[in-house]
Amino acid sequence: MNPSLRISEIFYSIQGESSHVGRPTVFIRLTGCPLRCTYCDTAYAFTGGEKKFLADILAEVKRYATREVTVTGGEPLAQWGCTELLAQLADEGYRVSLETSGALDVSRIDRRVVKVMDLKTPSSGEEAKNRYENLAFLNAWDEVKFVIGDEGDYRWAKEKLEQYRIADRCEVLFSPVAGKQDAAALADKILHDQLPVRFQVQLHKLLWGDTPGR
Repeated sequence: MNPSLRISEIFYSIQGESSHVGRPTVFIRLTGCPLRCTYCDTAYAFTGGEKKFLADILAEVKRYATREVTVTGGEPLAQWGCTELLAQLADEGYRVSLETSGALDVSRIDRRVVKVMDLKTPSSGEEAKNRYENLAFLNAWDEVKFVIGDEGDYRWAKEKLEQYRIADRCEVLFSPVAGKQDAAALADKILHDQLPVRFQVQLHKLLWGDTPGR
């Protein structure tokens, strides 16, 4: 099977988020997203892109001397061929992660893939799209990300953390919205409340700013 996918870009960079931060990684950014988060920094991936066959995508990934691959978007699961791409990357021996909004079904994703799944906070404007039933399909090696924009987001994230006992399921990431939530202030809150989460900032933005493809 060799489906085609609409691709915004394929690039090689340093992983800037998740527990794999700092690792040289190939990123495959799929086009399209059904959400419109207020803090989105990849709106250029909503439309356009180029159709590529899966075999051609795999060939491009093989140009780089790394075993780390991240499939991102947009929302990659909005394209039906994404799950086949993930499975074939895993078949090729890559360490594969998927960055997903949490608004679409993750139950059909290959177990070898690390799911990095958002729960959308109130300030995102897309809280209503959260698909909480996805939490049942997370494995211990998966990750849930909360992007924190203000005090209301922080309190909400704390409540969800406790309500669904997410830290007992998998790694939990708290990340500040650049330009809205002071990073040091968020880190201080995490320490004060002794939350079982991993604080993160977007390393790639510290290195290269908002340059696409970095």
